[in-house]
Amino acid sequence: MRKKTFTAAALLAVASLTLSACGSGSGDSGEPIAVVSEEAGAQKAATVLDHPFQKPDLVLTDTNGEEYDLRAETAGKPTLIYFGYTHCPDVCPLTMNNLAVAKKQLPREQQDELRLVFVTTDPERDTPAALGTWLKGIDSQVVGLTGDFDTIQAGARTLGISIDPPRKDDNGKTVSDHGTQVIAFSPKTDGGYVLYGEDATVEDYTKDLPKIIKGENP
Repeated sequence: MRKKTFTAAALLAVASLTLSACGSGSGDSGEPIAVVSEEAGAQKAATVLDHPFQKPDLVLTDTNGEEYDLRAETAGKPTLIYFGYTHCPDVCPLTMNNLAVAKKQLPREQQDELRLVFVTTDPERDTPAALGTWLKGIDSQVVGLTGDFDTIQAGARTLGISIDPPRKDDNGKTVSDHGTQVIAFSPKTDGGYVLYGEDATVEDYTKDLPKIIKGENP
């Protein structure tokens, strides 16, 4: 089940973008998420944003229990950010595994340069230790971040990513409704200039990462 939020259309050059979430919910805000351009007939997984996002001013806790200042730690580094949670049954592990597999196709030097950041939307359960264990099975270099939910929600909002507080579904299971886009930040400007939806494949990331590493448009 998915929660969907839609962007507002703007002129002929703007495409509407569908966002999804793990679980289900009725917390749609109805507000625009992002204004993006799309070439006519383009089938690319990547959407290059006309107006890049500013990197969120987030200071959270990493998997070692240490303070992690997102802006400071990733400044000048190619960075991809995804918001999700470790108990997610589908989209979150698939997205992170796709990114990890694609990253491993890069030369070692570029792998070390790239920052993959996973920010939990379920911080009560996703403690630093729990995040570390989960991410170790995906890629030990992924930066896992947790902290105060309101802080995480506000940071995601600056990227047009909608996050609702974790809730119980009809079966009593805790689920987290969240936007599933991946935002790539340029090492040249630190701006979030490329957006991927949940349908992006490992092949898409494998093809695009060498360009993102250089701050080029995929």
